[in-house]
Amino acid sequence: MFRSIKSKILVSIKNKKINVFLLFLVLSFIVLLFIKLSATYTNTIVFKINKINIPERFLVLNDSSHTLKVTLKTNGFNLLKYYFKKPKINIDFTDNIETSKDFYIWNKHQGFSDLNNQFPKDIEVVSIIPDTLKFRYDINAVKKVPIKLNSKLSFKMGFDLLDSIKVYPDSIKVIGPEVLVSEISFIETDTLFLEDIKMNVDKPISLQLTNNNKNLSFSTNSVRVNAEVDKFTEGHLNIPVTIINIPEGIRIKYFPKKLYVTYYTSLSNYNKINADDFTITCDYNNIDNSSEFLTPQIVKQPTIARNVKLSQKQIEFIIIE
Repeated sequence: MFRSIKSKILVSIKNKKINVFLLFLVLSFIVLLFIKLSATYTNTIVFKINKINIPERFLVLNDSSHTLKVTLKTNGFNLLKYYFKKPKINIDFTDNIETSKDFYIWNKHQGFSDLNNQFPKDIEVVSIIPDTLKFRYDINAVKKVPIKLNSKLSFKMGFDLLDSIKVYPDSIKVIGPEVLVSEISFIETDTLFLEDIKMNVDKPISLQLTNNNKNLSFSTNSVRVNAEVDKFTEGHLNIPVTIINIPEGIRIKYFPKKLYVTYYTSLSNYNKINADDFTITCDYNNIDNSSEFLTPQIVKQPTIARNVKLSQKQIEFIIIE
């Protein structure tokens, strides 16, 4: 029993020694790593090209060989980040770049300052290889096409749209080869499904873009749908009937002298509508010789009134000798 206890104590002491040894080993490694990373190094790193601000009317063809070997002088901490992800460097196609018949031409003498500004101040750019990059380009067509909204909407009882549904933007730019762009006359949205609508609508909706053709690009891939919704009610007004184009020397009597119109409008517009907003006429020239009726027509009505209907479709008349 005594031997068993003694052996356990010895094992425990040994384990503590091992733990302390491992701790010092880890700390030594961290200190050594910190010292190494604090030192200054000069390394060459391959950067992929990120093309920015290409004019819309030009298509720059992708070429995986477009890279820059940039030699940097800085501490190990700054260099370390370039080994964890593929580094990219921007080349701006509106500045410090020349054009020939078939190529955009970048050279380091013109573009050095722009590239150098993309690195922190504690990183020195020592050299750049190659001196020149050529980017082959083609001329694009740019066309503005309207957006066609696909929607399936249903409203809560008594509610409706105040005006037509608006799409923002209502058109987008399609950019690409002329032969492809010319075939596009509009862009459709995904279908917007909304039920029991009783509040204003303001929602994004994706566009159905031509994903199977990488030579086309679009100014946006989604739009916003906006619609004002209000509670609606029915209105009634008694409107005078006017007979027009009565020949000289003819007098007529007609009945009724007024007709009711019914209409549908929003609660917010209900009090804005009055009898003066409507005009009902009957044209004497449209009378058949055998007819005993005039046909009333609404020739003026307010835009905020919908589904305007007359209480009857005929007006009785007689000609007075």
